[in-house]
Amino acid sequence: MDALWNTVLEAWMKEHGHSSNSLADAVNSAVGDLTGRLGGLDGSSIRDWKAGRVRWPKSATRVALEKVTGLPATALGFVPRGRAPSSAPDAPLEDAVERRRFLAAGTALAAASATPAFASNHRIGASDVVRLQQRFTEIIVSDHRHGGRLGIEQKAAALADEALALQNSGSASQRVRAFIYGCAAAFRSSAMWAAIDGQRYEDAIAHMREAQALAELAADPAIKFRIWSHAGTLYRHMRRPAEALAANDVARSLSLTRRDPLFASLGLARQAAIQGVAGNVTATRRGFDQAQGAMDCADLRADRPVWMTSFYDQAELDSLALTGYLALGEYEMAEAHAHRCLAALRPHMQRSKAIATTRLACAQLGQGDLEPAVSTAMSISADSAAHHPRVAQMLRGFNTKIHSLAPGSSAVRKWSQYTHATRKESV
Repeated sequence: MDALWNTVLEAWMKEHGHSSNSLADAVNSAVGDLTGRLGGLDGSSIRDWKAGRVRWPKSATRVALEKVTGLPATALGFVPRGRAPSSAPDAPLEDAVERRRFLAAGTALAAASATPAFASNHRIGASDVVRLQQRFTEIIVSDHRHGGRLGIEQKAAALADEALALQNSGSASQRVRAFIYGCAAAFRSSAMWAAIDGQRYEDAIAHMREAQALAELAADPAIKFRIWSHAGTLYRHMRRPAEALAANDVARSLSLTRRDPLFASLGLARQAAIQGVAGNVTATRRGFDQAQGAMDCADLRADRPVWMTSFYDQAELDSLALTGYLALGEYEMAEAHAHRCLAALRPHMQRSKAIATTRLACAQLGQGDLEPAVSTAMSISADSAAHHPRVAQMLRGFNTKIHSLAPGSSAVRKWSQYTHATRKESV
């Protein structure tokens, strides 16, 4: 897509007597007020904004720009990720939150979801952290139920910005500030995960970079693990196993994995899944054996972050094994892990159930078991089949393969009738 010149920003700069260099200096100073570190913009960065080469600045930079100008980013001609420049001006969720940003130095913050505004002398404390953690739990619940939705990504990104804005709304202890940066990193990593799950990989990479920077400010090893482990998954889905292994190695190198066998198990299981995509049979088998061994040693009652306790268990380990063995073409082993996964999945894991069921159908089809494969594929919820990008993609592959394996068979006729009826119902 050709860049579109940001005439709105250019006009604002001209009206207020700003050159590219002077605006860069002002925003850098505001970033310093927000994060404790001066921003790194220069005149060429602002020229990129004006030329439309940067359509949506990063979180901290965007909040700082709004503090300098007194205007939301959308009013300055910037376009949120996922929205075309010609779309209607009705603001998505992220914009609704963005309008509540810094209108001037020391003004109140009115956070999203009817959060009371904070006075400029507000003392940020544990209650603010708890509120953010509760919103994070809501994001986790939505992800497990739906997964991959653009709305989840946008909500998580908006909440990351809200956490950053909170930093500048008052005074706080160093410990509380670290917690808030950790919340911002957690929200951004959830936006990253939703983008991965929705196959919006460029957006996922952008979220990843912001999440990594925020995690460094938080100095939280658990959220660092989550972000780098997600990065490994991102590159695995992009079929870039060398980068996937390198990213996952960063997660596995954290001291957390030496202290907690459950984190070690997740790192090993995701590493084995990547090895499956890379076609390394020996490393895949060894990795899953080691992951199982580490899980068997873990105290599942120990206190861990909600994102970890809500999803990683025996069912998820078997789901990753299903992924790895399916990639290797070891369909019988993949099917065994699929059945184990589905039997152990907790009720709230609706997204995981849809993905594992789709992979089970593909594993059965790989073994030539046409009737069971079709019955399994037909059991996937219509909502997931239509709206979850990864499920929909796998079902398209299933459809192509079954038609090539047994054209005209009763199983193919049954599947074709089902897909035709499903399409009619969705119209």
